[in-house]
Amino acid sequence: MQQSRDEKLGTMPIPKLMLSLAIPSVIAQLINVLYNIVDRMYIGHIADIGHIALTGVGLTFPVIMIISAFSAFIGAGGAPLAAIALGKKDKERAEKILGNGTTVLFCFSVILTIFFLIFKRPLLYMFGASDETIVYAINYISIYLLGTIFVQFALGLNMFISSQGQARTAMLSVLIGAVINIVLDPVFIFILHMGVQGAALATIISQACSAVWVVNFLCSSRSAIRIRRKHLLPEWNIIKSVMSLGISPFIMQATESAITIVLNSGLQTYGGDLYVGSMTILQSVMQLVCTPINGFTQGIQPIISYNFGARKYDRVKKTYRLTIAITFTVATIFCLCTVNCPTLFARIFTTNNELISLVGKVMPVFMAGVWIFGIQMGCQTTFMGLGQAKISLFIALLRKVFLLIPLAIILPNFFGVMGIYYAEPISDITAATTAGIIFLTVRKKIVSDEALKKIK
Repeated sequence: MQQSRDEKLGTMPIPKLMLSLAIPSVIAQLINVLYNIVDRMYIGHIADIGHIALTGVGLTFPVIMIISAFSAFIGAGGAPLAAIALGKKDKERAEKILGNGTTVLFCFSVILTIFFLIFKRPLLYMFGASDETIVYAINYISIYLLGTIFVQFALGLNMFISSQGQARTAMLSVLIGAVINIVLDPVFIFILHMGVQGAALATIISQACSAVWVVNFLCSSRSAIRIRRKHLLPEWNIIKSVMSLGISPFIMQATESAITIVLNSGLQTYGGDLYVGSMTILQSVMQLVCTPINGFTQGIQPIISYNFGARKYDRVKKTYRLTIAITFTVATIFCLCTVNCPTLFARIFTTNNELISLVGKVMPVFMAGVWIFGIQMGCQTTFMGLGQAKISLFIALLRKVFLLIPLAIILPNFFGVMGIYYAEPISDITAATTAGIIFLTVRKKIVSDEALKKIK
């Protein structure tokens, strides 16, 4: 039974296979984003203090993204390599990648928890907190950090389930936690009157349930590759390969924190708490826009990796062509929705009329480059699936480190607070265009026997 699940990646017709893997993955990603989005929706509607509490919790976003980035460092780096190994029929190596990844994720969780618990207050002020919002940020993140290990396992290890082509199981892993979170949030926040602390507690309980489910599955006979004690002992050559590929998604997520710091600091300087609150909503909507595309590409990536490992290059090419076409189309549709109906999205998160009005003004600017960003997401997925670490790293650095952060610092000097919002579409369009050009230039070279031999 398990063998047939693996082999369908190399035999089932591509459109049907993409559909079977993409739908559960999209659902899983949409559910996953609810962990933070639902918190913000409930918090934003707390009587009297909702908009201030929402701003405070939004300030914790950089910490949450860094924690998630470390899970992607191993999960997004190791899962494609495990899928390539399965395509080569090298199950032993695939399980070594999984075992080493589990060990590294545990180490990350311990280090991250200790570090952020010690330095949370000065970091939050650096992220743009004011004396009015800091208390809500501290109350939320102090509890959230206690569940760091659950986040690492729930997010990082779940990618190894997806890499086997078991998208439905991966979806269920996320669904379990999300349902629990949605149920517990109103209970803790409103019924027990725990406020933002209740939202954080609901989140870590739900993440714990997801983590237990994921680990249990990967230790069972239902999984094509299993966590085995003998593979938990670190092997540097494996860890190095995983991190070499994982550095790209790590930077993509980790730099979200740096971006949030720069954006919030600038907004606090040029605008104030209201503008910082607008960024919390904008980033939440951006998550809603990008999440279905991320889910789709995460579901598709095992097809690219497995068939690349099996030297079925025609299937690889057909998959990435359809992937890029779909990500571009969906991103364009979402862009049109957010640009034309900004206040509709704002009302999901707040009832404050002043904040809704501000979001209505800045969202069409902030989201203006999302349409072409779909091309970058499709290309980036293909590079990751083919184990192209260096190209993936460059593209990740280009958009955020080389473009967005400098622009967010420079443009306000010429356009005031609106310059911070202009930085996003300019970097999106520039980076996506560059990614597309690079892909067209190297696509034949990276889908070849020579390229496969370099993947260790």
